[in-house]
Amino acid sequence: MEYQQVSYQLNVNGRACSIENVEPRMTLADVLRDVLGLTGTHLGCEHGVCGACTILLDGRPARSCLMFGVQSQGHEITTVEGLAPDEEHLSPLQNAFWQEHGLQCGFCTSGILTTMTWFLQQNPAPTRQEIREALSGNLCRCTGYQNIVNAVESASQHSQQLHSEAKT
Repeated sequence: MEYQQVSYQLNVNGRACSIENVEPRMTLADVLRDVLGLTGTHLGCEHGVCGACTILLDGRPARSCLMFGVQSQGHEITTVEGLAPDEEHLSPLQNAFWQEHGLQCGFCTSGILTTMTWFLQQNPAPTRQEIREALSGNLCRCTGYQNIVNAVESASQHSQQLHSEAKT
């Protein structure tokens, strides 16, 4: 069966993006990767279970493999590529992952970074148990999560320190 092609606009990482002549059934993950070339969003299970495809949709974590690209019109999409302030610097959480060796193969990392970015905005001073619970929707086959938890904790502590210094 052939589908009629559609075109639409998306707002991705603060930029307006034109999506031209794609099938309406194309997932947001496929649009990000194959049309826009934002390959940091990974496809793992394609059932919304593993979390590798997690992006921020209007600031909240969403599984990009479970929605059509056309459904995200009018929403603000942030991918892992949009977390850093610019091309020369990492976000504090990305830097903490690098410092704490919070990744191995890196396949799950983009989904974890987007999820934990949102989580730290909601809970700037989490306990290790709260971090582990927030990570429960993102599967990593390599690390055993110890260094990931360390990285999130480190980013939280660094953010708290900066906030405290700014007050004085």
